[in-house]
Amino acid sequence: MRGIAIALGIAIVFFAASLTLFALQHAMVLGVIAFLVTLWTNEALPLGVVSLLPLLLFPLIGVMDSSAVAGNYANSIIFLFLGGFMIAIAIEKTQLHIYFSAKLLHIFPKTPRGIIYALAVTSALLSAVLSNTTVALMLMPIALFLSENIKLKIRFLLATAYGATIGGILTPIGTPPNLILMGFLQEHSLPVLNFGKWMLLMLPVVGVMLLLVPWILSWEVRNESVESIKHNVPVLTRAQKRLYGIVIVFGLVLASNTFTKEGLGIALDETLVLLGFGLLMFVPKIGFLKWEDTKKIPYEIIFLFGAGFSIAAAFSFTGLAADIAHKLEFVLTFPFFWMLVFVALFITFATEVTSNTALTSISLPIFYEFAKSMPQEEGMILLMAVTIKASYAFMLPIATPPNAIIMSSGIVSVKQMAKTGIKFNLIGIVALCLSAYFVWKEIL
Repeated sequence: MRGIAIALGIAIVFFAASLTLFALQHAMVLGVIAFLVTLWTNEALPLGVVSLLPLLLFPLIGVMDSSAVAGNYANSIIFLFLGGFMIAIAIEKTQLHIYFSAKLLHIFPKTPRGIIYALAVTSALLSAVLSNTTVALMLMPIALFLSENIKLKIRFLLATAYGATIGGILTPIGTPPNLILMGFLQEHSLPVLNFGKWMLLMLPVVGVMLLLVPWILSWEVRNESVESIKHNVPVLTRAQKRLYGIVIVFGLVLASNTFTKEGLGIALDETLVLLGFGLLMFVPKIGFLKWEDTKKIPYEIIFLFGAGFSIAAAFSFTGLAADIAHKLEFVLTFPFFWMLVFVALFITFATEVTSNTALTSISLPIFYEFAKSMPQEEGMILLMAVTIKASYAFMLPIATPPNAIIMSSGIVSVKQMAKTGIKFNLIGIVALCLSAYFVWKEIL
């Protein structure tokens, strides 16, 4: 009850403070959002329960009726993510992820720097298709097992968490903020990027981060001795080979879909592709799942998407996004590159103290008001920059689930994470802004 009382107190303070700058309805929306964000942060109520509260609170304060709010929980983007969860559960059930992890660990040299690179790259690649929360949970025991040296343990854990965060942006389904953006673009009739183009845009950012982050993490421990580490690659079982083949076919379908959209015009809806492959996992003698396996689907994350879409809708419906954008319109006088830098700085440090999903939901409607007055290409880049920087938070455990997971090991302190993570926050800003300005403009 104490956590709920704190959330109510913070909501009242936000409501009262907002009345000095905004209309009554806008202040009520900000009060409700402060209440939700605090509950997501202090975990006084389960994540799924908090994520369903907009269904009650927004109609209660007269922002949207219940039907309008409920529609956000059935956004087609949610079903794309649902299909991804089904494939991810099949990968976990057959333990194919262990094969992928062992394969990558086997490739890199058995030195502190090599292991840090192996953990970061493995975590990043798995997080592109699995939940980065799940990946961090799966790899943390490996990171803890590899050495008894406390300095190395800390670096191995940070490499696991940061790799999961870095790789989460590589695909549209890698992390919740990406899906929030996809749903937002669809809702506002803007071009929705397919898998191929999304990955092409993200490769420079992910590549730079995967090159620099492990290098910097390993610098102080590069001369530490490590025990002889044997991580043999297991032989694929028959079931794993079958799933491996399905995953390859799935990848080829998505790749071909990129070209058909650009050229032949016979594109498949990627929501249908992903959901279709997810449902294929239940077909006897082809798939690997039974209905009981759906208990592993994190429905609270699906509800979280619905809450995110609802918050974004409330900002737009009430005109609050336009009002906040008006107060920030001085940013429009900046050259486009420096506008990106300002937005990246603002989002990066804002997301350190709140959920990256919630911040994305709040920020997109605000910066969409800027995007409407810009060329569509630049507007898209701005919205994507907001989304990516909401995920690229490396300083505090509250910012992203992987950070929180490795903190639970008791090995990494908040001070250590903040001291290390601030460097990567700044590197992420530089990598994103340069990629967005010089590369994304050429591809979009």
